[in-house]
Amino acid sequence: MLRKTLLLTLLLTLLLAGCGPASTRTEGANTFSTELPAADAVSTATSHVTAPYAAFTDGLGREIVFDAPAQRIVSLAPSNTEILFAVGAGSQVAGRDSFSDYPAEALNVPDIGGGFGALDTETILASDPDLVLAAALTPSEQVTALEDLGLTVFVLGNPTDLAGMYKNLRIVAQITGHADEIEELIASLEARETAVVEKLSGVTERPLILYELDGTDPNAPWVPGPGTFIDTLITMAGGNNLGASLKGEWVQISIEALIEKDPELILLGDAQWGGVTPEMVKARGGWDALTAVQQGKIYPFDDNLVSRPGPRLVDGLEALAKLLHPELFE
Repeated sequence: MLRKTLLLTLLLTLLLAGCGPASTRTEGANTFSTELPAADAVSTATSHVTAPYAAFTDGLGREIVFDAPAQRIVSLAPSNTEILFAVGAGSQVAGRDSFSDYPAEALNVPDIGGGFGALDTETILASDPDLVLAAALTPSEQVTALEDLGLTVFVLGNPTDLAGMYKNLRIVAQITGHADEIEELIASLEARETAVVEKLSGVTERPLILYELDGTDPNAPWVPGPGTFIDTLITMAGGNNLGASLKGEWVQISIEALIEKDPELILLGDAQWGGVTPEMVKARGGWDALTAVQQGKIYPFDDNLVSRPGPRLVDGLEALAKLLHPELFE
């Protein structure tokens, strides 16, 4: 159970929720709406809302109308907290979950628990939020409990690619009153993404990568499967994810199958939270048969850069590309 909890924690895409008597909810499709509820609201020539009144459809397919930008926000996931600070709403964050540790300023915000543990509802209510930001992995019972307290909960959908992450940045920026500033940030992130893609455009040899999420059981480590953000970023960075041929988002692979596939490079996503080192991997029984171990290509990797769907995903893409193809980034 502990291992499963740790793995799920790696992917927390947290809460965007709020309380406010002027906000309303109706059922809707799982899409992003930029329609303005007020007839006299200011419209724009683009698809981005800059007016203070807007309607959005959250990750649960519910349309939520905001009468004004949220000013006091409780974030229930590290990814959401990072997004809030990135879009310029850091000073509006009135509470954050226990795992939110970036940027450093977030640690000054009251801790309201969360993740897969209990929420400190007393602290949440005391913060008097007009928005609570939740994520796709937020337990449904937590969302219900918060709404039963009269809070408005907006569940930020889990993106599947960088374009989806940029979309989430826009949604949060608009909800918090920072739509005018967000395009500069997104343009910068897109330029960095493009720079990596262009450098890798001529790559023909793509190394097979073992990305270890959890090696607590060295005979059956957990790896990211197809369609996960880690899988996507490894592919974009010019590699092949060993777990891409497996079934499931987060799966275990036997040592026998691992030896058969024989990865050329091992990335330790459990280095930070699990303290796993290259030396520990080399000492595992049977792992000396792997090419990556024989050649010493075992590297600790900051999993937060690829498991938290926020702006640092671009940092993760750059870091992966430099590890997989260092000759192109000298």
